[in-house]
Amino acid sequence: MRRTPKDTAASFRKISRRGMILGGLQVGFAGLLALRMRHLQVDQADEFRLLAEENRINLRLLPPSRGQIFDRNGRVIAANEPSYRITLVQEDAGDVDAVIARLSMLVELDEDELNRALTEMKRSAPFLPVTIADRVGWDAISRVAVNAPALPGVTPEVGLSRIYPNADIYAHIAGYVGPVSERDLNRYEDPDPVLRIPRFQIGKVGVEAKYEDMLRGRAGAKRVEVNAVGRVMRELDRREGEAGSDLQLTIDTDLQDYVQARLGEESASVVVMDVETGDVLACASAPTYDPNKFVRGISVADYAIYRDNEKRPLASKTVQDAYPPGSTFKMITALAALEAGVITPSETVYCPGHLEVGGRKFHCWKRAGHGHMNLEQSLRESCDVYYYDLALKVGIEKIADMARRLGLGETFDFPMSAVTSGLVPDKAWKLRERDSEWVIGDTVNASIGQGFVLSSPLQQAVMTARIATGRAVEPRLIKSVDSVELPSKGGASLGINENDLKQVRKAMYAVSNNRRGTAYKSRIIDDAVRMAGKTGTSQVRNITAAERARGVTRNEDLPWERRDHALFVDFAPYDKPKIAVAVVVEHGGGGSTAAAPIARDVTLQALFKGTPPLEAYPQGDRSRIKAQQERLERERRARQESNPGRA
Repeated sequence: MRRTPKDTAASFRKISRRGMILGGLQVGFAGLLALRMRHLQVDQADEFRLLAEENRINLRLLPPSRGQIFDRNGRVIAANEPSYRITLVQEDAGDVDAVIARLSMLVELDEDELNRALTEMKRSAPFLPVTIADRVGWDAISRVAVNAPALPGVTPEVGLSRIYPNADIYAHIAGYVGPVSERDLNRYEDPDPVLRIPRFQIGKVGVEAKYEDMLRGRAGAKRVEVNAVGRVMRELDRREGEAGSDLQLTIDTDLQDYVQARLGEESASVVVMDVETGDVLACASAPTYDPNKFVRGISVADYAIYRDNEKRPLASKTVQDAYPPGSTFKMITALAALEAGVITPSETVYCPGHLEVGGRKFHCWKRAGHGHMNLEQSLRESCDVYYYDLALKVGIEKIADMARRLGLGETFDFPMSAVTSGLVPDKAWKLRERDSEWVIGDTVNASIGQGFVLSSPLQQAVMTARIATGRAVEPRLIKSVDSVELPSKGGASLGINENDLKQVRKAMYAVSNNRRGTAYKSRIIDDAVRMAGKTGTSQVRNITAAERARGVTRNEDLPWERRDHALFVDFAPYDKPKIAVAVVVEHGGGGSTAAAPIARDVTLQALFKGTPPLEAYPQGDRSRIKAQQERLERERRARQESNPGRA
């Protein structure tokens, strides 16, 4: 049927509209494609260029240089030394076993170290370098570099490793670093990526651990171009890391060295403080250990030697161990009684050798008794009954309050590991911790530093410094950070009556300088540097009936681990105090025989800043002291010769 012109025109209009719509859609689609191409080729050009380059460019972290640690005079305590090592990147090596086999033909590989490296490789990312051989010689590095084409993924590197030039004398203070462990990583919510580099060293104990974030610094990075098999072709650019901060401690190396030598193989500790600033000049625990052995992972055999030693060389006895303070606590009881007004310095208490309280006899160390004792006499001769009587009058709450004001029971902000707060007990503490009521016998025991009372050597030194100055002196170990001096910790007034303090100081002077004083044999006779001190003996056992029947009545008759601890605290010079000293000799017996002689020698060494003149010692001691000084000097030289890097 023939279409009419009208139908043809209508059909043409419909086709034109459809064509326009279809054409418009095609043009729009083409426009969108053009815009997308422009976005990809122009707007995202940099991003895709980077993606292309990442096929041939690797980004690698550069460990930062760890901050160094110095003593108060600028002598190195912890430093960094160059260390050559050979690393392997798993994803670049391909067949790891084959590469290691070829490497072993060029370099002698330690089997234990290689097994450790393979274990690290399994738990670390395949792009991270793993140390196959550490502390290798230059010849080994050269052989690896020459044979690089046959060793894909293997790289000879030079890095930095921690070293402790003074070896053992700073072990308990500075601590040591070691390879990062899973336990270390778990301490951080978002660990620094540099910590995931295998064998990266992190502070484990001591100042190294407490100031880890500050000492570590910030990692750098380098971009390297690699070929198709991952071989490094060239270094494109490098951003060096930010070195960690340098720390300066308050410790005097010469004094620390002397104290450590003077303690010898005793299980003992010494703290020396500047009473004006709170600076800790020496902080020694004996026996000690070599921290260098821990830097790359200590062997099982070496660790067993330390672990199984009954004198616990790994323990920082100065801050982490707490002992009954014994008679060194009597100054606290005396000050509490004087402040409460329950006794005057001249008032006497009769000591028949014991005091009966609640149907129980509390004995004095002198079973025959001291007779009538005033304050000075009671401290001078360390009469226990005098303080039993004071405790009944003043009560445990005021004694505990005075103890806390003088630094006991306080956890100081002191950057060493496991700093203890000790224990100052009171009625609330016993009810809370022991679920029992406080009894009068507890107060009697506490008055002479026994029972529940515990304190560390550091707290003992702080107590002595506060008695000497009347100020809230606090211990300071960090002197400066990156040469910026930190605030002194001399402290404000304790609010204790100065006359009361003078009476206690006078009594402490009598302990060391009166013929009847318990430390008279360890006195200083140079009037310019005379010391005031207090002996202490803390009981760690009771002699059993069976032992007493066998005639065992003295410390020396008992096994070493059951003997009493010996303590001594002092400040000097008496007229113008500069230093405070605390000494604890574990299982040493009496404070007057074991701890006081050490404290006297350390005090003189600190005041004279070196070997003191023999004239400072009593005439009868001089030949022995001279021989001791010569022996310690010989030992010091021998240590320096065996360790040439010692500062």
